[in-house]
Amino acid sequence: MEFPILETKRLRLEKVEEKDANLFFDIMSREEVIVYYGMEPLVHREEAVEMIRSFHASFNVERGMRWAIRLKETEQFIGTIGLNNLNLKAKKAEVGYELHPDYWRQQLMQEAIRGVLKHSFAELDLYRIGAVTFPENISSNRLLEKLGFTLEGRLRGYLHQRNQSHDAYIFSLLRTEWLAEEGSD
Repeated sequence: MEFPILETKRLRLEKVEEKDANLFFDIMSREEVIVYYGMEPLVHREEAVEMIRSFHASFNVERGMRWAIRLKETEQFIGTIGLNNLNLKAKKAEVGYELHPDYWRQQLMQEAIRGVLKHSFAELDLYRIGAVTFPENISSNRLLEKLGFTLEGRLRGYLHQRNQSHDAYIFSLLRTEWLAEEGSD
């Protein structure tokens, strides 16, 4: 499978490459980005390179896809978005994302998620997209609800970060719900 390039009004979503490692490291080493990510902040640039290589490995075995989020106008790398736990046979995946804080509150992630949802339901023929969040991550939870995701429940002790377990919310959006919503726009 060839890695898909997606475009939205302001964004170009394409394969994350090792050339993005410095900017990716800058994002993933920030406490304000990682606080609800389910992992510790990166300390060394090489960790960013390893994460990018793991994105490629997941894609190669059809278990995940991770796009670099770039501003169309400047080609600036501002974050990533991906499908985790991709299972084409079972027609499901989970969406995950992060954005540099300089670009928060500009509805860029909403635009990126919409692009990935459109591709997931139309091109990959997925039926279900899930999302796992920290209950305290109000911004992400609201964004998912705004996009039509349903909060299914709370997973107790599901995430481990900072040497302790944390509960998680699980959200989902089904293709039928997406199509009904898109038809009403």
